[in-house]
Amino acid sequence: MSVPQLSAEQRGEQILAVFDTAFGELLAADPAAFRVKFRKMAASAFAFYRGAAGLFYHDLDQERRGGPYLDERTSRVWIHGDLHAENFGTYMDSQGRLIFNVNDFDEAYVGPFTWDLKRFAASVALIGYAKALSDEQITELVTVYAAAYRERIHALAAGAKSDEVPPFTLETAEGPLLDALRDARSLTRFGLLDSMTEIRDFERRFAPGGGSIELDAATRYKVLAAFDGYLETLPESSLARPDSYRVKDVVGRRGIGIGSAGLPSYNILLEGNSDALENDVVIYIKQAQTPAVSRHITDAAIREYFEHEGHRTVISQRALQAHADPWLGWTELDAAGQLVAEVSPYAVDLDWGDIDDPEEIASVVADLGRATATMHAAADDESGHSELVPFSTERAIDAAIAADEDGFANLLVDFAHSYGARARADHQIFVDLFRNGRIPGL
Repeated sequence: MSVPQLSAEQRGEQILAVFDTAFGELLAADPAAFRVKFRKMAASAFAFYRGAAGLFYHDLDQERRGGPYLDERTSRVWIHGDLHAENFGTYMDSQGRLIFNVNDFDEAYVGPFTWDLKRFAASVALIGYAKALSDEQITELVTVYAAAYRERIHALAAGAKSDEVPPFTLETAEGPLLDALRDARSLTRFGLLDSMTEIRDFERRFAPGGGSIELDAATRYKVLAAFDGYLETLPESSLARPDSYRVKDVVGRRGIGIGSAGLPSYNILLEGNSDALENDVVIYIKQAQTPAVSRHITDAAIREYFEHEGHRTVISQRALQAHADPWLGWTELDAAGQLVAEVSPYAVDLDWGDIDDPEEIASVVADLGRATATMHAAADDESGHSELVPFSTERAIDAAIAADEDGFANLLVDFAHSYGARARADHQIFVDLFRNGRIPGL
């Protein structure tokens, strides 16, 4: 990764300009939310990297004109857009299976497949550095990831059956992935409901406090109208019991994640699949964001394919994730695209806190390489969205890598080290800008 050599002052100005493009309007609307976001980003180089996808793609911008392994097809693949080592976890799919896989598709788009791999590789370098691993150990981890990705893509391109490349489930996962699935299995819908709601007058309602915001009548009406629009975007299989969608309560929520600062969101409590109070369902409506990668993809056909960012997020997730959340849909509110999905009782993120042994880290990284390949292969001419990606992505990627097998891992290793060092330096520059009041609007 060759970023032009800039002084700390020059790089600081560049960071501020990118952040203004990415966050400017939202920051002006809710400075307090961004003070929280930026304090979280200041905590570590990895946290900064997570919150600075726009800067990452700014630095990759020259690859719009090509790059290793990129051609007309491999530059036009459904990608996750924010593929770092913490964007993996558990979910329950539409068939009732607990799956460990990639999660959080807010940044998903259509672009070069190597951008996902580079973003992940640099995140491995940052995690390895934080765990005091040597440069040689980090090199080995990225090499393991590249090899696992390559092996799985080749198997899929060769027509491997589903039982030969199964998803990570309670039956197939090992190590920390299996631990996450077992933790998810121990969770219950009642536990989630108990943390967010209470019973009043024999009916479940959202409990006050805990980040919930009571809505005025006009806002409530707008949210319910948006909910009606959302129902029209659900697949037929999700509408088996119409009473499942009876609304019991609505509240506003404050965006609390690194990626959700300043984005309006709402929670809606629904009847669920029976009259029993423990089967109620909580869904969220969240204003979808402009994905950072989209600012560096010039193809108008891709941009025009999506009605709005909510539509883009959902279509991307359905393309990239087999058997996605049956409550996943989109709508509009205040002329802005919205993402709608369930607040899942069974979501457990991969916890890197206790994964310290280099061999165990390597085993996890290999599994994440396989998961990445499966994700890239899922979204192609057979995914139901062939207008944008009308070819077999796994075959296109397999052929591109086959043209230079030896260089593939080296490309990711070199990038991981160089961009990991860049992100650590950028983190310090950002902290100094933030603590010295240099970020406009805060």
